[in-house]
Amino acid sequence: MHQRCNLACDYCYVYELADQSWRDRPRVISPALWRAAARRIGEHAARHDLPHVRVTLHGGEPLLAGVTTLAQIAADLRAAVPCPVTVGLQTNGTALSAATLAALAEAEISVAVSLDGVGHDKHRRFPSGDGSFRAVSAALSLLCTSSAYAGLLCVIDPSSDPVATYESLIEWQPPAIDFLLPHANWASPPSPGCGAWLASVFDRWYDAPRRETSVRLFEDLMSLLLGGPGRSEQAGLAPVSVAVIETDGSLEQVDALKSAYSGAASTGLSVLTSSLDDLLLHPGMVARQIGPAALAPSCLACPVASVCGAGHYAHRYRPGSGFRHPTVYCEDMFLLIGHIRRRLASSLSVAL
Repeated sequence: MHQRCNLACDYCYVYELADQSWRDRPRVISPALWRAAARRIGEHAARHDLPHVRVTLHGGEPLLAGVTTLAQIAADLRAAVPCPVTVGLQTNGTALSAATLAALAEAEISVAVSLDGVGHDKHRRFPSGDGSFRAVSAALSLLCTSSAYAGLLCVIDPSSDPVATYESLIEWQPPAIDFLLPHANWASPPSPGCGAWLASVFDRWYDAPRRETSVRLFEDLMSLLLGGPGRSEQAGLAPVSVAVIETDGSLEQVDALKSAYSGAASTGLSVLTSSLDDLLLHPGMVARQIGPAALAPSCLACPVASVCGAGHYAHRYRPGSGFRHPTVYCEDMFLLIGHIRRRLASSLSVAL
């Protein structure tokens, strides 16, 4: 929706990492391009008889595009697509007022907020250097009583207290929490300890006397361990179902690939000249559709290959040899999956 942001988060894959293509793109998507995008999505849904489509309005900070623009985009999407369309918004929350929230709810746009818990202001700051937690808290005070509330997205920091972080998030009563590993790869390795951090949060979440919230990564890993499907790009071998449309109409692969190298997400395609089926034929997208055939030999030999799936695709990158590698979080994923497997086995043993 918008190529700029009012925050300067130090881990942002759009502004702080390898790909700086945002500098050369329009600040805001134009009506002609968002309507072309809506037509392409509608065309794809009709061709493949899709039962449902999900569209996320993203940035930068999408609220900088204005709530009137966002509501019109949602209306144009629903008019162009022949199946139900769920429209969501991912925001940093700092510009979310009562009036804006009311307009988003009226437009049936669900709202998810990025919030990092007790360590929020360490990374998520304004360009002035001031932390953003106070502004986000004010937004969440409005959002947590709204029907538009979709949940929270938290980028984990292994130096923070995992249980305190989780408990600070559930104070806002989120319907769901997405925990994301910081984007890293074999050229830029992450800080150690992410697997143990997530295992501690899993225990706190799993052992709660009642279900406090949905945690997608944990639920996906449990489902995969029990032979079911996964929904997360961070685990499993399901074909990728995400495409990104930029403010200039470019059709791209998942934008987290911008963390790997400049142009990693690029395909050379545009909604003005190409269909989403054309995008599926791009070599980068093909590699995301072929499951085990895209894995490194060491991953294929791993006992948790079908659950881990080599982790997030962006985290597999190694300069000079591409993405056919284990995730740089290999040890963390192995630890976390093993921990969850043992907890599930113990629970099932008691239940039986």
